[in-house]
Amino acid sequence: MIRLTRLKGEEMIVNVDLIKLIESTPDTLLTLSTGDKLHVTESPDEVIARVIAFKRQIYGAPIVQAEALS
Repeated sequence: MIRLTRLKGEEMIVNVDLIKLIESTPDTLLTLSTGDKLHVTESPDEVIARVIAFKRQIYGAPIVQAEALS
């Protein structure tokens, strides 16, 4: 779950597993797998960054093996 801001300034919490599509129209429009559409003030890049941060918090950061570095 990530915190996002509606265009009117209200905070909401969105289930990241329901996000199907992120568009810039020029506001950011999230389309959920339920068919609901949400306009938010955050940029698409910010939404993506929050989703990645949330997933890293849940699953942990990727482990880099020594062979991959050489």
